[in-house]
Amino acid sequence: MIETLTHITGFVSEITQLLNGFGVGNLIHHLPLPHVGVGGGVEAKESVDVVSTIKFTIIFVAGIGAIFGLGLAFAAKKFSVKMDPKVEQVRDILAGAQCGGCGFAGCQQYAEAVVERPEVSSTLCTPGGAHVAELVALITGKKAEITEPKYSTIMCQGGLSKAIKKFNYEGVKDCRAAVLAGGGDKSCAYGCLGYGTCTTVCPFDAIHMGSDALPVVDRTKCTGCGLCALACPKKVIEILPGSKAVQTACHSKDRGTDTRKSCQIGCIACGMCEKVCPFNAAEVKDNLSRINIDKCKVCGLCVIKCPTKAIVDFLPARPKAFIVESKCIGCNMCMKVCPVNAAHGQLKQKHSIDVAKCIGCGICTAKCPVQAIEGTFNFKEVFEKAQQKKKANTEVSST
Repeated sequence: MIETLTHITGFVSEITQLLNGFGVGNLIHHLPLPHVGVGGGVEAKESVDVVSTIKFTIIFVAGIGAIFGLGLAFAAKKFSVKMDPKVEQVRDILAGAQCGGCGFAGCQQYAEAVVERPEVSSTLCTPGGAHVAELVALITGKKAEITEPKYSTIMCQGGLSKAIKKFNYEGVKDCRAAVLAGGGDKSCAYGCLGYGTCTTVCPFDAIHMGSDALPVVDRTKCTGCGLCALACPKKVIEILPGSKAVQTACHSKDRGTDTRKSCQIGCIACGMCEKVCPFNAAEVKDNLSRINIDKCKVCGLCVIKCPTKAIVDFLPARPKAFIVESKCIGCNMCMKVCPVNAAHGQLKQKHSIDVAKCIGCGICTAKCPVQAIEGTFNFKEVFEKAQQKKKANTEVSST
């Protein structure tokens, strides 16, 4: 402290010499000073000791600063929170998108939670994918679970060519702004407004507006962070596992007749999906069919039978059945069980599958007595459930 005051005193002396060099010191001493008091009977001091005033001010400010500095240093040491070095390690390997898809405010908050809380999974950083999940598990000592990729799924097909508008909206081209105008310009109160709010909030450039004013998701870029789903005022975007690709792309809960008036491709709650689903995954409730992703085996039968095409198959490439001719005995069994008439051939001759019609449900593969049909999707589960449902329906009808 003594050394500091010595430096301050020297600094004040330099300022004084500088003022005298410019003649300011003499000017201050010869300034005419006013008379004060009643009648001007008492005179003020003829001069002011500028040097002493500056010295006092500097010493006072320096002292206050030193006191507060020492206090802050003590408080920082006393109340400091020790940070686990693992938090910083985890933070450095995260994607850094600050998307909130993990359920936390940002990457720093997730890093702290996954290190300090045992129940927080190491697989929540969806933009980072499996590689980041493995690294987080390695740092935190948690089990590296294999998680299925999730993607944004647009649950509406009512574009400009399919849906009717109830008025012409000319406001700000943003879904959140458009919904303030009477719930939006779409006649269907549940449909996508098509003004691209989801495209503006996506940090990965994974959503673009299609030609029919509906968003299109690029699954090669989508990380399933969920920002688009949060921004959508109509809630027509859902984050679903990639393998659960058969879904009812409609959210309308209007009656079937009202839905038809508003949209050509909406769900009319006809119940056909319930009848054909071998897994009981389809359920019509509140005038809307929903597919239970825990029960669905993605056979695609409901997609074929849906009269309005409200149920869609999001699989980019569905495997098709094909017959191994060297094994085929021409029994016609594939023709009998195929729900879409894709199998054809003459009795006791080699059969074939029409790839254009085949939906890859797997029923023909499971039913073939010589296992001559290959390449289908979930065929064993589909066939077993179909047989169980058929037997249950037979028992109910007989009683």
